Amino acid sequence: MQSLDKNAVSSALNEKAGFQVWWRLLRPHTLTASFVPVFVGTMAALLDASVNFWLFAAMLLASMLIQAATNMFNEYYDFVRGLDNEKSVGIGGTIVRDGVAPQTVLRLALSFFAVAILLGVYICLESSWWIAAIGILSMLCGYLYTGGPYPIAYTPFGELIAGFFMGTVIIGISYFIQTMEVTGSVVWISIPVAIFIGTIMLSNNIRDLEGDKENGRKTIAILIGRKNAVILLASLFIISYLLMAVYVFTGILPIWSFITLLGTKKAVSAVKGFKGKTVNLEMMPAMKATAQTNTFFGLLLGLSLLIEYFIPFHF
Repeated sequence: MQSLDKNAVSSALNEKAGFQVWWRLLRPHTLTASFVPVFVGTMAALLDASVNFWLFAAMLLASMLIQAATNMFNEYYDFVRGLDNEKSVGIGGTIVRDGVAPQTVLRLALSFFAVAILLGVYICLESSWWIAAIGILSMLCGYLYTGGPYPIAYTPFGELIAGFFMGTVIIGISYFIQTMEVTGSVVWISIPVAIFIGTIMLSNNIRDLEGDKENGRKTIAILIGRKNAVILLASLFIISYLLMAVYVFTGILPIWSFITLLGTKKAVSAVKGFKGKTVNLEMMPAMKATAQTNTFFGLLLGLSLLIEYFIPFHF
């Protein structure tokens, strides 16, 4: 299966031409990693203050644009470095399989960054210019994730940095622009979300382990091996759900947050989907299940905060 040609890979991944070429370039399955933190941070703010819808919308769009641009930088720089080819799985494939010019992908990524900056200016005008410094740092990390001389994605710290900036930082900003403060509770709440975002990166590195190793990457999956990486993935899922339970019992989260447990089935599917697998295409369902686990947890967590706003429940 690993030796499939370009057309066979496209067929196996159900890739279609036309508009879907550009849709795949965004890697839409990863965009929930930018939507979830904004949603959670804003819903947390709703419990402590009124929410400005336009600030929420601007923050959400800016975060998704930065995430999409980061995906495009990934596509561009992995192609430039010769890491992606027409048989590569898990990429948009717009350059290597659909023939989109690499410079087009790069320019589109920079355009997305430019729009995100304009949205950031509006957010700063409505809140604080400190957000600009944090936003620039976040965008820089998005670029350096696969760009620059020492890409973060090629190191053991990719999951940690992605989880921190896309989880803790975005939740913190989303809460701050609505309330003009950041509380300890919000920081605690951000941790399981950050972990789940990190698991998306980890699952990607588990799938690409052999190819990454051949190209000199030093991801955590490579350093500890495939079997231990799957165990780490399962452990991170367990830790996140345990933290959620602890937060409920300590009053950081409302009892409604137990609805996040409805997503555990996807977490189990993700772990089982990786066990014993070594072929990239065979691990795609596990990758999808990992992303869905993050989506379900984040959406249900945000929903639980919204329910608490309308139906307060106290022990």
